Amino acid sequence: MPQSPNELVESLIKRLGDWFLDENWFAKGRMTADLYPYTHLFEPVQVNGIKLKNRLVMGPMGNISMAEETGRPNAKMIAYFIERAQGGVGLITTGLVPVSHGIDPSVTELGKLSYFPRIDRSRTVYAGWRDLAEGVHAYGTHIFIQLTPGLGRVGSPECLINKYRLPVSASWNPNFYMPIVPCRPLFDRECRRIIRNAGQAAADAKAALIDGVYLHGHEGYLLDQLTNPAFNRRTLGHFTNWQTFGIELVQEIRRRVGLRYPIMYRIDLSTALNATYGDRMETVTSLKKFRNERLPDMTLAYMENLVKAGVDMFDVDLGCYDNWWLPHPPTSMAPGCYLQVAQVVKAYFTERGVKSNAGLEVPVVAVGKLGYPDLAEKALREGACDLIMLARPLLADPQWPNKAYAGRVAEICPCIGDQEGCINEFVEGGHPQCAVNPRTGFEDVIPRDLAPLGRKKNVAVVGAGASGIVCACVAAARGHSVVLYEKNRQIGGWLVPGSVPRIKYDVGNYLNYLEHRLAMAQAEHGLQLRLHTHATVDLLTDEGYDAVVCAIGAEPVKPPIPGIDAEHVVQAVDVLLHPEWAEKAARVTVIGGGAVGCETAYWLAYELGKHVSVIEMLPSFMKGVCTANRGHIIHYLEDKGVELLNGTQLKSISKEYITVVRNVSPTLPDPYLTWTPLLPENIENPLVKPIKQELKEMNIPCDLVVLAMGLKSVDALYFACQEQRVVPEIYYMGDVFSPGRIFEATKAGYRVGNLM
Repeated sequence: MPQSPNELVESLIKRLGDWFLDENWFAKGRMTADLYPYTHLFEPVQVNGIKLKNRLVMGPMGNISMAEETGRPNAKMIAYFIERAQGGVGLITTGLVPVSHGIDPSVTELGKLSYFPRIDRSRTVYAGWRDLAEGVHAYGTHIFIQLTPGLGRVGSPECLINKYRLPVSASWNPNFYMPIVPCRPLFDRECRRIIRNAGQAAADAKAALIDGVYLHGHEGYLLDQLTNPAFNRRTLGHFTNWQTFGIELVQEIRRRVGLRYPIMYRIDLSTALNATYGDRMETVTSLKKFRNERLPDMTLAYMENLVKAGVDMFDVDLGCYDNWWLPHPPTSMAPGCYLQVAQVVKAYFTERGVKSNAGLEVPVVAVGKLGYPDLAEKALREGACDLIMLARPLLADPQWPNKAYAGRVAEICPCIGDQEGCINEFVEGGHPQCAVNPRTGFEDVIPRDLAPLGRKKNVAVVGAGASGIVCACVAAARGHSVVLYEKNRQIGGWLVPGSVPRIKYDVGNYLNYLEHRLAMAQAEHGLQLRLHTHATVDLLTDEGYDAVVCAIGAEPVKPPIPGIDAEHVVQAVDVLLHPEWAEKAARVTVIGGGAVGCETAYWLAYELGKHVSVIEMLPSFMKGVCTANRGHIIHYLEDKGVELLNGTQLKSISKEYITVVRNVSPTLPDPYLTWTPLLPENIENPLVKPIKQELKEMNIPCDLVVLAMGLKSVDALYFACQEQRVVPEIYYMGDVFSPGRIFEATKAGYRVGNLM
């Protein structure tokens, strides 16, 4: 018997922890070209009064701090979007643009400035939007502006401290970042003002040559709060019916822009909070109010009413901020994770004969990890959706559409899903960037063409990890004579063990891309690769190089703890490369609850079937990791029964157990807490209660101890070369400078390679 939409969501949420054990599903996440030519991807489609040249849509990603502080799109934002238009995408959607300044205090900074682009401030912003639209149109690409009624409870609660104003929402709801802060209900007159503002913004967008409007109605933003009974529990007034605000919003926009102007709506089929948290919905204070969420069958009926009001096109996903990994699928999530969701909507519209006001079928855009050309093409061929949305894949490689069209799939730089540049960067105060594309967000200052060669140099790059490979390829492409040294028999550095767990398949794709890029540099630019070669001061001196780049990397930390040299104690990197070392172990304890430790624990539990525990000294696990990535891993570690012990310090290791000292105070955070994020270090929560110390020594039985306690730089070669003045130019970068992430490594590699 076929599943109902409600049952589909329930089963899908359960499968998102161990999806990779399904070989067919796992195989979909590869950068293959078996279905080339991609006839369906590159087929036009009519959306109300415009025709899109292909079925590829650039998804919305917040253009935080990319516009001027007045909200006017500037050179950075314009160059960023034009780069994607040049790459061949059919439709671009912008990041969110609030229409509730003066109403939602979280969207405006002090001094009436904004880190969001604006189209409502004054006519001074219009020129930026017109320049952006004209630049995109030059390449045959259409662009929609994404309008949001506001952030509501998912906005920063800092407005309470610096403006003395409560955040707002549909009803009295807890703030997402600081649940102790209440968000007051909007008055009816404020809701009506937001609707009028949206109509005006849409009319202004049309006048500014923008091709359509795109309403941000998903993942628990203010429009979702007002149109979801989980958040809208109003009992008095005009907007007590949870559909009213959304329908009247669309009607007002349609009134202002006319019949032929496209309106697109972004919606979650369900917030899936009950499916995610189950019994916790009854016990967790900040979740209790949200039990009566909008279910999929309710959403489908609402979507039909939105079409009657004037919506022309939808994209559909699942989740909200409180299960943030669902609307922001990280590297560990499944390829094409929401194709079934799109298929449900298409089937509903077909069965009901739903047509837009223009008399056209209503296109459904599929979202969620679709940056694999064969998977995207197959989804269209099988009728699962009408268009494919690529968000982060177009940050990783703006030329994705052009390369797919030409069959150059191996040359597509794949998204690795770490979300360090595209999400975490602006959460921490920066602007959107990309871990694997050093130019993303810097298109205005880093030209696409490499810097012209001055004097040709003989260059040695030591270390063939991500930073070394990028540096060597860039330097060789510019015309230098480059030799790349690698002490191991394989390139990739930390990417090699990092791609072993099946949840890190995107990292495996990136490693394959680097191998292809390196092979092209060898064939086209004469780059030399010397594997299994240990570069020394003497070797580099004898070769007579003009420049040396030290990108050796780092090595695992091994602190002086009693028993740490025992045979059953291994580094995470080593057990990933040699899984047979864990074969006889029934109980494994991982020391260190950062990203490496938790991902290794996931691999041990799900793929090797081990009973796993993880200890971490800090109060929380995976500190500093993007909320979505962190949430998905921790949630499904709990689902698998992995024991997470926070506030726990390793004291000694013996043959049958480890001895730890654990803080057992009830003031310590729940280690499995994923419904509230960790705040950036520079944001202080003055309302949080301090953690008290109640230390208890305990023994944890285990057969294997896996160390994931961090990395330290291997910098001896650099300083020896510097001291002995081996070459006129010497650089060190990546982990050898500061153990970090692919995000920093690729930036350093590109910039140094483009500098010499």
